[in-house]
Amino acid sequence: MEKEIIVNSINKDFESIKKVDGEGIEYWEARELMPLLGYKKWERAEEVIARAARACINSGQAVDNHFHRLGKMVDIGSNTVRQVRDWKLDRFACYLIAQNGDPKKQEIAMAQTYFAIQTRKHEIFEQLSESDKRLFIRGQVTEHNKKLFKTAKKVGVTSFGSFNDAGYKGLYGMSLGEIEKKKEIKKGELLDRAGAPELAANLFRITQTDEKIKNDNIKGNYNATQTHFMVGGKVRQTIKDIGGTLPENFQPEKHIKELKSEKRKLLKNKK
Repeated sequence: MEKEIIVNSINKDFESIKKVDGEGIEYWEARELMPLLGYKKWERAEEVIARAARACINSGQAVDNHFHRLGKMVDIGSNTVRQVRDWKLDRFACYLIAQNGDPKKQEIAMAQTYFAIQTRKHEIFEQLSESDKRLFIRGQVTEHNKKLFKTAKKVGVTSFGSFNDAGYKGLYGMSLGEIEKKKEIKKGELLDRAGAPELAANLFRITQTDEKIKNDNIKGNYNATQTHFMVGGKVRQTIKDIGGTLPENFQPEKHIKELKSEKRKLLKNKK
């Protein structure tokens, strides 16, 4: 039981410091990660990071794709700041760091398990069919939408229709009703008819709005609604910047209920 509590606590800590960049890529900053792995001194932490980077090279991977050097300004007192070295690490880099850390440290042992499991989950996801990806992301959208609306309610949102529509206006450049008309789909079917890329854009909008409202201590119906619109717009701009397909231009796909029905039949036939 005690070990289970420790594992859950570490998992929560790793997830709490995880960040997502403008392209939707998860990453961790080394100066936040390494203390969780039992490395309080930066010099010792960098030794482990260096070993992990060498392991990355030896495995035939492009190290710059996983370990990205950063410069960070920190306050050293007396209204003075200085730049320190940091690293932007993706999930694979974190996995390698855990594998190259001191195995006698309990934190390292737990991290090895955590990142091995999470990395494997990611590999499995990449191997999923497009239908399975849709089903998975649609479930995530439902779960995080509930969290966002719970957060919105706590900060004083009372007009949930307008709050919800603001996010769509930011991301799609039009209201939900206009999107449904453009895509020629029934009312309330947008997310159930969206493909994996469109769902992923909405998931990013939802999760980042939730984080923005919490982190910036945003209060009130108007401010929260404007935040939802702003975040949706930022996601839209990112899609434009990388040359991606804007969400309103995706064609509607088979309803998610049909996919679920097909999957149940497939599983039944396999028995």
